[in-house]
Amino acid sequence: MGLDELDVQILAHYQYDTRTPAHVIGRTVGLSTAAVQRRLKRLREAGVIEAEIAQLAPAALGLPVTCLVDVQLEREGAADLHRFRQRMAAFPEVQQCYYVTGQADFILVVLTADLAAYEAFTRRALLDDGNVRSFTSHIVLERVKVGLSVPLSVSVRR
Repeated sequence: MGLDELDVQILAHYQYDTRTPAHVIGRTVGLSTAAVQRRLKRLREAGVIEAEIAQLAPAALGLPVTCLVDVQLEREGAADLHRFRQRMAAFPEVQQCYYVTGQADFILVVLTADLAAYEAFTRRALLDDGNVRSFTSHIVLERVKVGLSVPLSVSVRR
């Protein structure tokens, strides 16, 4: 889908706060409320806007421990990769799962209440999986920057 400059400006505002009313965005970018709403609808239908979600604070909800986990698999056939993806998607502790290049096959972002809960997760999710060769845990000491915003100034090409 081709994005024009107005689409980019709308997304630049919208991605940081989806509660911003269309008339406020319209005033900022020079469009009517209806035009902003039409463009947002088109961007949703085209899959440019994937989801509109609330960003929650894990520590405030009793999940102060974030772990980044590098996972190496024993076998990397299509069925093996699919099975691992499906398993990770089923664990509520797994906030994000990435299939990557390099030494690890997958990188996980895991949220837990404490290290004992993390250790229990690794037993269920990784140690009990016969296809996991090894994994390395990185315990997050500080969440310096967290988000899903897209750097629109560098991502949009004409």
